[in-house]
Amino acid sequence: MNMDNSVLWSKILEKIKSEINSLSYQTWFEETKLYDLNRGVAKILVPYALHKDHLANNYKKLIVSCFIEEIGESVELEFLIQEDLTQEDEVTNSQIIENNIYNDNTFESNLNKKYTFDNFIVGNSNRFAHAAALAVAEKPGETYNPLFIYGNSGLGKTHLMHAIGNYIEKHSKKRILYVTSETFVSEFVEITKKQENKNNFEYIDFFKQKYRNIDVLIIDDIQFLAGATESQKEFFHTFNNLYGENKQIIISSDRSPNDLKVFEDRLRTRFSWGLPVNIYPPDFELKIAILKKRIVGEQVTKEIPEQVIEYMASNIGTDIRQLEGSVNRLMAYSTMMGAEIDLNLAIEALKDYVNKGFSEKNDVSRIQKIVADYFKISIEDLKSKKRNADIAFPRQIAMYLCRKLTDESFPKIGIEFGGKDHSTVMHSCEKIEQEIKTNKNFAETIDKLEKDIHN
Repeated sequence: MNMDNSVLWSKILEKIKSEINSLSYQTWFEETKLYDLNRGVAKILVPYALHKDHLANNYKKLIVSCFIEEIGESVELEFLIQEDLTQEDEVTNSQIIENNIYNDNTFESNLNKKYTFDNFIVGNSNRFAHAAALAVAEKPGETYNPLFIYGNSGLGKTHLMHAIGNYIEKHSKKRILYVTSETFVSEFVEITKKQENKNNFEYIDFFKQKYRNIDVLIIDDIQFLAGATESQKEFFHTFNNLYGENKQIIISSDRSPNDLKVFEDRLRTRFSWGLPVNIYPPDFELKIAILKKRIVGEQVTKEIPEQVIEYMASNIGTDIRQLEGSVNRLMAYSTMMGAEIDLNLAIEALKDYVNKGFSEKNDVSRIQKIVADYFKISIEDLKSKKRNADIAFPRQIAMYLCRKLTDESFPKIGIEFGGKDHSTVMHSCEKIEQEIKTNKNFAETIDKLEKDIHN
């Protein structure tokens, strides 16, 4: 059967994932790629030399059996790291690219079936982009053409693009092609170099058929066309051809059309003809939803307390891939340590994931010190679970001042006070606000503390 290497390897990885535990899969398979499959030899690219021996000695039989299930025949396995890729390998890879361009029978949409609208989690930061994407999927070529999705890496642009393609493929017979701009450039460069066997114009014609004889073109990371002048020109003509025939074009970038200054004006203008939509970084609530969805999807057997989920959502940045990966990291660490998951374990396990410089970039620590000194208690008291009035009340004051004088969220403040729940912080702030309104002397005390903090 003819199948794109990336699609084939995705199918094989899904089979492998169902046969081994999640820790082994994450360690040995998650960063692998099928580099080449030719004449019964599968070359698999792995991240480190350690992987080569371990996979050959422990997983060879499993991998071969998965190939047999997918392609109906056995293969020999070669495990390579980046340094192993020789000039001969590069020539072979060029031949694969050529075959994919020039043999119409090998056409593949390149869509990743796991990315759908059903498993895309919608929040305030991506709601508009999701709605626009669904509108395009329902009526491709009729509305919002082109659809230009932009935003930072790791926010879900690629997920939405594949979701559009998968929806269209499911509900119509339209011909869909997903590629990255790097693939577009590499294929165009390949065909411009061909001089033997066929007239070069024939190669170019094959290339044009691949990209223009389709109903939906989805091109990811268009910013990488920057500097590729000839490829930009070819894409300009491809764009015009598809647009003129009401074929749907979907583009993603890490910046808006107006910010792609290195592109030709005529191309940049066309990017704005339809609808540019921005995906913003996920807010706290959306990150909570993403984590919980990931936990369910991984069928996690150990309970992850709500406090830990809030800690992860508050501290692991906005890259959704990293956010989801933190669940695997936490589970693996818990298994290796033989310990139940709690806040202290999560802090230790995820220290490489957590935003650096949290304490340095805000005044939480300074506020804690000033309040502790004023009431003649220690910072450790503020972070403790002690509930006696001479500790609890200053703690509430400190929480209130942190909320008022910094940009930190309730969950983040709770974490800085020994892992208190965000509802505890909210209650403390409300209590202090009421006290300020009814007690003039207390209001003066708060005012003095604020002045000390600002000095």
